[in-house]
Amino acid sequence: MTVPPPPSVAAVVVLAAGQGTRMKSALPKVLHPLGGRSMLGHVLAAAAPLAAEHTVVVVGAGRETVEQHLAEVAPAARPVFQEKQRGSGHAAAVALAAVPAIEGAVLLVNGDAPLLRPETVTALVQAHQAAGNVLTVLTAEVEDPTGLGRIVRDADGAVRAIVEERDATSEQRALREINAGLYVGDSAALRRSLASLGEDNDQGEQYLTDVLGLLVAEGGRVGGVRAEDPDDVLGCNDRRELAARRRTLNDRVLDELMRSGVTVVDPATTWVDVTVSVAPDAVLEPGVQLQGATSVATGAVVGPDSTLRDTEVGEGASVVRSHVLGAVIGAESTVGPFSYLRPGTRLGRGAKVGAFVETKNADVGEGSKVPHLSYVGDATIGEGANIGAATVFVNYDGVAKHRTTIGDHVRIGSDTMLVAPVTVGDGAYTAAGSVIVTDVPPGAMAVARSPQRNVAGWVRRRRPGTAAAKAAEAAGDAEAAGAADTRTKASE
Repeated sequence: MTVPPPPSVAAVVVLAAGQGTRMKSALPKVLHPLGGRSMLGHVLAAAAPLAAEHTVVVVGAGRETVEQHLAEVAPAARPVFQEKQRGSGHAAAVALAAVPAIEGAVLLVNGDAPLLRPETVTALVQAHQAAGNVLTVLTAEVEDPTGLGRIVRDADGAVRAIVEERDATSEQRALREINAGLYVGDSAALRRSLASLGEDNDQGEQYLTDVLGLLVAEGGRVGGVRAEDPDDVLGCNDRRELAARRRTLNDRVLDELMRSGVTVVDPATTWVDVTVSVAPDAVLEPGVQLQGATSVATGAVVGPDSTLRDTEVGEGASVVRSHVLGAVIGAESTVGPFSYLRPGTRLGRGAKVGAFVETKNADVGEGSKVPHLSYVGDATIGEGANIGAATVFVNYDGVAKHRTTIGDHVRIGSDTMLVAPVTVGDGAYTAAGSVIVTDVPPGAMAVARSPQRNVAGWVRRRRPGTAAAKAAEAAGDAEAAGAADTRTKASE
């Protein structure tokens, strides 16, 4: 069976110039993040399968910030500035004026529809092309259409008008099919009708919805396609709606993961970005957040209470109650609890980073262990090494960072300071409490600490009458016992 190619359009126009005042934010509305992308990023991703020759984003409020964001996430998209906010119709006209030579279908979409899916956009364009419409509008059937524009159809099902609630009759207000704010139309017809838009309305603006009425009046064929999931068309105007959209998006992601064979123990407390990949038979425990370009391989267990960003987790690895940024965790490695892996950390197969350990720009070899209470920065650790508790890789001299190299099967004693740059050779040991400032040859034992000196009777002399002095006397402190005998004879 031959699978038909996905439909294409000449241009995608994203309307993203609005102020978004209800967000009450210095950040432009379309840049608010959810699920690993901005709202604008989600819209662009939904339209990406159309492979448009031109993608035009109309910008206005926060122009520089939006343009910078586009340069990072969609460098092929072309920002077009709408200097004066004169409505959605004017914004569409500004966009089409920037690409005067295009012919064919144009998709028009609002930039604040983060739940829009590629399947919905593709279905709209396919229906438009199959019907030979001059314009096709995406619609949705909703339980409560209050405040939304209603779709008015004729007896044959053709769309005849979009009526705003304030202008609707009681019969029209009873309709539950609403305008979703997504259109695909012939470029020439759109240019012609947009040029005819007036501003005779309460807002003194040019409404994109009026294009439909103009094309119907010309006798053009106008259709409507209902979205399979009404959530696809939901906009986002304030922080409450943003939270609701974030929850819906996350539920979709988790549902897809569970259907693919991933165990999500508690979906209510698990958050996974749309940019994350998780393989079947991986387990996500409660309180997990997977962000950015994170990937989790089969058999791995993440959580509980762990946050991973831009991190690769290998097969059978375990990450417990830890914060991991930009790291590679090898197969069968273990991390946590309460570990902090910073960018540049790479763990080989079967490596261990244990409780209260911080790593940065560190390679930990296969089977090596940093069990607890240590800092490993700018380091290379070979295979089978063990880093004792409270070890610090002293990598910063106040001006520059330096690297420490630990060989294979090295044993670093507890409370060792490794002052970089320094190398500890294969099979070498360091004594506990050492400050290592020069290289240690392979197989050597490095001892870098002052000899211990015991001052006898110090507690008796300096802490007389204390519980410690009494305990020392009872334990056989000879000087303390002698002093006690002297005091007894004197009292007699």
